This record gives sequence, C-alpha cells and structure tokens, in this order.
Amino acid sequence: MSDLIQPLIRQRADPHISRHADGFYYFTASVPQYDRIEVRRATSIEGLVNAPVFDVWHKPDTGPWSELVWAPELHFNDGAWYVYFAAAHTRRLDQLGMFQHRMYAIRNTAKDPLGGEWEFLGQVDSGMDSFCLDATTFTHRGQLYYLWAQKDPAIAGNSNLYIAPMKTPWQLGGPPVMLSKPEFDWECRGFLVNEGPSVLQRNGRVFISYSASATDENYAMGLLWADEGADLLDPASWHKSPEPVMRSAAEDSVFGPGHNSFTVGDSPDEVLLVYHARTYTEIVGDPLWNPDRHSFVKPLRWSAEGMPLFGRPSRRD
Repeated sequence: MSDLIQPLIRQRADPHISRHADGFYYFTASVPQYDRIEVRRATSIEGLVNAPVFDVWHKPDTGPWSELVWAPELHFNDGAWYVYFAAAHTRRLDQLGMFQHRMYAIRNTAKDPLGGEWEFLGQVDSGMDSFCLDATTFTHRGQLYYLWAQKDPAIAGNSNLYIAPMKTPWQLGGPPVMLSKPEFDWECRGFLVNEGPSVLQRNGRVFISYSASATDENYAMGLLWADEGADLLDPASWHKSPEPVMRSAAEDSVFGPGHNSFTVGDSPDEVLLVYHARTYTEIVGDPLWNPDRHSFVKPLRWSAEGMPLFGRPSRRD
C-alpha cells in the first residue's frame, strides 16, 4: 500500500472533525463561497466523504456578519451544540490592510445537531475590538477555555494567539492572555501570522498546534505545550517550538499544511491529525478565492518522550 496520503475531502479548508459520544464523526470547514456553515457526519472518517451535507446556517445579505464566513468549528459544550466562526461586514480591508472579522457563535440545544434549530447568539466579545478569527474551545480540569487568534494594533503582524476562561460557552469569563506571537522566520513569511489553534491533551501535557505565515506554500504548523498541572492562563507555563512541526512537502507536491484539528481513530488512544493543504503552488488570482485547499487526515505519531510527531503532510510517517 502506498505511503502517500490523498485528500479526504476536496475544496474544504480549515477542516474540523470531532467524534461525539453518539459514535458519529462530525465534519465542518470553510466552503469556497464563504457564505454558509455546513456539517456532515458519518460513523467513520472515510464515510464523511460521501455523507449528506447539511447547511445549518447561511449568512445574511447585510450586517456585521454578512461576509466571508471563515473556519467554523462544531463543539458540544455544557449540554448543547455550538459552532464558532469568523465573519465580517465587508470584503474590504481596513486602514491597516486587515480584514474586519469578528467571532460569532450559534447554538443548537437539540440532541441531534442536524435536526434541531440553530440560534444565532451574536458576537463572542474578547474585549478587544480588532480583527479576530479561528476560535476553538476545550475543557481542562473542569474549566471551559476559549482559544483564538486576534490582531493587537500595538504588535506587528496580523494575529497572535490568545486564551481566556469562559463564563458560558459564548461569553468570556476573564481577560485575554497572549500565548504566542509571530517571531521566528518561518512564522513571518508573506505575513506575520499565528492562527488556527487546536488543542490536544495527552501524556501529561496540554498541546496547542497552530499555523503561521501566508496561506500559500509558506504556511506551516507550530506547537506550544504546557504541563497539565500548570496554570494555563500564565504565559510562563507555555513552551514554544522554535521550528515548525509540519511544513510543505515539495517532493510530494503537498503545500501549505495548516489550520488543523485533532480527532480520535478506531480507539481512543489513536489520534488523527486533520489539516488542509494544496497540491500545487501556481495559484491564479487572489489566493483567498482559490478553492483548492483540501482536507487531509493522517495518524499522529509520538516520540519516546511523549511529544507529538506530525511528520510530513504527504505521508503517513
């Protein structure tokens, strides 16, 4: 059997897959039109490819969240389903040359998120009125946390990574704490970016993967980690890899891996890495509207010291 990995779902960027207690895998991602949130589910990862697609929310024609719906994530928090996503009121850039996204949430209290009604909850307010995107949530030691990317006008670059406790699944319960900003060369190619965080709790540590640089072949993935007993709201608790943990594999024509999530395989001990990448670099026109970022899935490996080994985006190593 070939060691090369083929895309799981084509033309779906920013993929998020989670396995719920009902036994289903749930998949959502950015659609090329950036106009809606879609969800599909199946009893296996492979089954997601041909699973029915449910459009659970469409953007309005006008208003603060009427353009460029990016990077939805589906989470089950405190007994209800939530989708966190970024959207803007315009496609135009602001005076800093930035998009104008803010984070929003919708909720479904039904047992079946594909059958119940979705309620728009409004903006997830971080207290910083600036470009933000790519929020995720996770629970650690009974506390629900919010983790996302946002622009600080006082810091060079497009976005940094922040964490905060949550009071409710759609409201922060404390001030943002910055965990990482673009500082290494591989984080600053094309654009100075830290975005797309995802959390994995294993081997006595809390890991945060993230993506950096422009969303072309320079896009790469980094890693933060803290001991599971540490104060996650203290930046000093976190360590940062000085090198990317996954980058383009030109030898196999897989470029710009990033914006990942984690899910489990056939057993809870098997961790699967979910990410997007392109299979060519000759993008015609604005990369924002290029639809060919595809969703990939591969097994995550581990070192003898209990650190995740991401390998190449093109192979199962």
